[in-house]
Amino acid sequence: MSIEKVREYMKQFGRDGDILEMDESTATVELAAKALGTEEARIAKSLSFYKGDDAMVIVVAGDAKIDNKKFKEYFGFKARMLAPEDTVKFTGHAIGGVCPFALSENITVYLDDSMKRFETMFPACGSSNSAIELTLDELEKVSNSKQWIDVCKNW
Repeated sequence: MSIEKVREYMKQFGRDGDILEMDESTATVELAAKALGTEEARIAKSLSFYKGDDAMVIVVAGDAKIDNKKFKEYFGFKARMLAPEDTVKFTGHAIGGVCPFALSENITVYLDDSMKRFETMFPACGSSNSAIELTLDELEKVSNSKQWIDVCKNW
């Protein structure tokens, strides 16, 4: 189970006990915000995209959307989200539980500036009913992100 993989991964940071498991679904931004009692913008969406023969994850604020023009200018190719069957194959997590940690080896993680207006965010933890509250510094550290980028709009 993917959440167990995340829990094991988070042990190295002493945060495995901080993973929240809800009775209700957190598979969408709306459901996660309701279950956690927070605003949708504070849900850290982990969006997975094709990157040549590999994949990458961009973590964005819950109210942000990928700006295709900014994405192409930054990466040099068109944004194409992973197909559902490829999401598990590349990330090791199913849709609704994709998170920026405990990922497959070749995945590069980027953090979007849309999250910088908050002190803490709530990314999923490998299942469709889990989350953890992390500061931006903690999120950067536990995700082993490559860098902060600006590829979103509408936030």
